[in-house]
Amino acid sequence: MKDKQPLILVTNDDGIDAGGIHALVEMISDMGRIVVVAPDGPRSGQSCALTVSRPLRLTPVADDGHVAYYKTDGTPVDCVKLAINEILGGHPDLILSGINHGSNTAISTIYSGTMGAAYEGSVIGVPSAGFSLCTHDVSPDFGCCREMVRRTTNALLEKPLPYSVCLNINIPYECDIKGVRICRQALGYWTEEYEKRIDPRGQSYYWVTGRFVNTEPDADDTDSWAVANGYVAVVPTSCDRTAVDAFPAVKRLFSL
Repeated sequence: MKDKQPLILVTNDDGIDAGGIHALVEMISDMGRIVVVAPDGPRSGQSCALTVSRPLRLTPVADDGHVAYYKTDGTPVDCVKLAINEILGGHPDLILSGINHGSNTAISTIYSGTMGAAYEGSVIGVPSAGFSLCTHDVSPDFGCCREMVRRTTNALLEKPLPYSVCLNINIPYECDIKGVRICRQALGYWTEEYEKRIDPRGQSYYWVTGRFVNTEPDADDTDSWAVANGYVAVVPTSCDRTAVDAFPAVKRLFSL
């Protein structure tokens, strides 16, 4: 059993053809048996969404005996569930999501399909991490993620996380990364800004164009600060969103 290769499930929210997922697979190709199950196109902003109103399609793409690729018309969470129930026949040793094209710091982790897949892994007790490269360059070089991806993969295979905890890892797009910071999620919000346009038939439609507002820009213990200052930001996060610190205030609210 010591010689058995770990089984690693890889997914993303940018789609099966995205550069980030192929870079991720290449980075860990010698670290286990890899199964890729990814959406057939971009699914950004899907969070933990499930497809419940229509049937799903699951299509084999390629298999060289070491890496198998599948695509589905579902969400990132659908990818994880389909992989476990229809392909793997059980839980993998590790779930990696990404590499996302763009950051998933602060409140973005709530909306992120990349992190939705990682949350799904944590729910079932599988060590999981989501990776994001903080750039919107059209064709980024994902090479600056290699060291952190391999370091994280080795660590999670050797020392699993507590149940329901996964890692949100944001990597600055810099040649000279200063180090790694274990951070908390920055507090802030997206402004609900939409650009209104008119189609050829005279009907209105809208493109979301919101921007993130950091409500604590000077706090140096957050993921937003770390990335902005050249550090890899690692945020341990959980699907348990109970605001334990708010218990006293809520008790006062209800006079309990």
